Amino acid sequence: MSKAGVDQELIRQLASLLKETDLSEIEIETGSLKLRVARQVNQVTVPVAAPAVAPAAAAPAAPAPTDASHPGALTSPMVGTAYLAAEPGAAPFVTVGSKVTAGQTVLIIEAMKTMNHIPAQRAGTVTKILVDDGQPVEYGEPLVIIE
Repeated sequence: MSKAGVDQELIRQLASLLKETDLSEIEIETGSLKLRVARQVNQVTVPVAAPAVAPAAAAPAAPAPTDASHPGALTSPMVGTAYLAAEPGAAPFVTVGSKVTAGQTVLIIEAMKTMNHIPAQRAGTVTKILVDDGQPVEYGEPLVIIE
């Protein structure tokens, strides 16, 4: 079998593994072969009740050092661009004062043209939003404080 045939079969196996494990991407490297397979996961989010409160004022550009160590800090799992709403002009997923449940989408991070829904790590109330809509974020950067 040709090298191209082996690579195609390997890609099919990795794609199947992504689907089975519900992962969004997988990357392997063996010898001179480096292969990354990714899939776009589309999630539909329907807001239960939109608060009638105006959006909070712009968050500070750089979070205070205490925000990163806060026990309720939701940190970025990747490098990308943070979006507070599902699309431009739509209501934000959460605002300061919003009650959230564990697993509820709080924001989206776009990385490599893939929209990744970022869930709340725990139930509570959003007390701070530390990023602006469309702001680049780094891995481990605090995004939201949930108390």
